[in-house]
Amino acid sequence: QVQLVESGGGLVQPGGSLRLSCAASGRIFRGNVMGWYRQAPGKERELVAEIPSGGGTNYADSVKGRFTISRDNAKNTVYLEMNSLKPEDTAVYYCNAYVNAINYWGQGTQVTVSS
Repeated sequence: QVQLVESGGGLVQPGGSLRLSCAASGRIFRGNVMGWYRQAPGKERELVAEIPSGGGTNYADSVKGRFTISRDNAKNTVYLEMNSLKPEDTAVYYCNAYVNAINYWGQGTQVTVSS
């Protein structure tokens, strides 16, 4: 089992920044992929960014150049630095861990971009 706990969501004005954190505990093996997804009201959950334990990153086109995903393997923590936020970034953001072909999810954290 893997447990994921997110933090860092909130309300921010357009153009602002937020940093999300996700701490993982449990049976985290090498070869996993950590990522962030989001779900806006009335929309499907979508990938925002992901980062395999071996390196490299993958971003949704809508966030490229604005968001940065990183991880600290020693702390089993993944971060999402979000800059130049737009109202369309408003959503519940979920941390995801893909470990041994199983998807694990955090409880979600609300990000609201509004003036």
